Amino acid sequence: MSQYIPEDRAAVEIERRDQLVEFFAASTKPRQDWRIGTEYEKVAVRASDGQAAPFSGPDGIEALLRGLADRYAWQPLLEDGRMVALRGPKASITLEPGGQLELSGELCDSIHCARVEFVRHIDEIVTVGNELGIAFLGLGMQPISTLDEIEWVPKRRYRIMAPHMARVGTLGQRMMKQTATVQVNLDYSSEADAMMKLRVGMGLVPLLTAMFANSPLSDGHLNNFRSFRGHIWTDTDPARCGLLPFVFRPTAGFDDYTEYALDVPMYFIVRNGEWFDMTAHSFRQFLAHGHQGHRATIADWAVHLTTLFPEVRLKSVIELRSADSQAPELMLAVPALAKGIFYEDDCLLAAWDLVKRWSWEERVELYHAVHRQALRARIQRVALAELARELIAIATAGLERQRTLNAQGEDESLYLERLEDMVKRGICPADTIIDKWVGDWDREVPRLIEGSSYRIAA
Repeated sequence: MSQYIPEDRAAVEIERRDQLVEFFAASTKPRQDWRIGTEYEKVAVRASDGQAAPFSGPDGIEALLRGLADRYAWQPLLEDGRMVALRGPKASITLEPGGQLELSGELCDSIHCARVEFVRHIDEIVTVGNELGIAFLGLGMQPISTLDEIEWVPKRRYRIMAPHMARVGTLGQRMMKQTATVQVNLDYSSEADAMMKLRVGMGLVPLLTAMFANSPLSDGHLNNFRSFRGHIWTDTDPARCGLLPFVFRPTAGFDDYTEYALDVPMYFIVRNGEWFDMTAHSFRQFLAHGHQGHRATIADWAVHLTTLFPEVRLKSVIELRSADSQAPELMLAVPALAKGIFYEDDCLLAAWDLVKRWSWEERVELYHAVHRQALRARIQRVALAELARELIAIATAGLERQRTLNAQGEDESLYLERLEDMVKRGICPADTIIDKWVGDWDREVPRLIEGSSYRIAA
């Protein structure tokens, strides 16, 4: 989620509701200016025993950030005197509540560009992590540590969010401290384009969840899910999570998303460095009545939109949120799949053809089923693995048509090859982890760490 608030915009008060809708309209971009932005979260553990790496201490995540800032081109960002993030010229490194390390990558015109950045990032964090005894695992969830064993990152926003999560669901703090994802941000050219992408993205949620399911281990044992991370979101906060039914209406527009966002409870506002707990107020209430003399601003609206967690969300970009974090060799398959589908009109329509005939009830049933069954789930008597193969073929055609080549003359479809191989075999990453855990790894944590750790590229 967005970590920092553009306080230079704080004085721009909202005078009419239309300004909220105009926020989305002002974010449109012509096709030639479209970019793709990827956010990569990674779980960090102590290499010695697989427990979650602490935030504090000489061998913790804060020390890792300090090492990255000392050695590479990162500027530290402090909160209450603690280093909680890093900022670079085109990207940032931030922390999720349990110390999960997130690279918010630069806005790239190709997956080749994203690969260069991602490889450099992994080399940096593994180099410093090795010195501190920290390993980064290619999993969508902390595999060993229980919730109480994971230290909270000391950020003020988390002090507001954590108790709210405990009030509105049973799994919200697990989401905050244990899970990791990879998210893709996409541009849109118009209201119609944005809503089509939102609709298709929401329709593809079960497929994306199933293809990238990678969180079968938690609290030191198999959890009977392939994407436990995905399941956790179903009982985190019903007001701000899950699927959005209105996006499937052909007439849905920016106004509909605005109406949805207005009624979701807020988390906070920040004024002159002071944080105000706003969890008892919807944005609609704040807009109408203010809070302790403070009026709603466009900056507040922009931040509020980043605190909504539907499976696909609308901000100044469209954000796809359904994939578990991956092993490095599959991480770039997520943005590659998205670019092939969403940045080619024919491919976007072809992807919609795969899922447009499902009823709302079928979508919800499948959404829950894939968390356990992944590609083995079925809808209308069709195996999801079959639809996933078609979706990869669509994305591959899109990337080949875009013909963005690397130095070796290869187009971006090369980043889908491993994913395509897995889907052809009807398996997801979690299936491989489960087989290894009960097989070669013999449920031994050192083998898990050795077999799933990120490494410096050869």
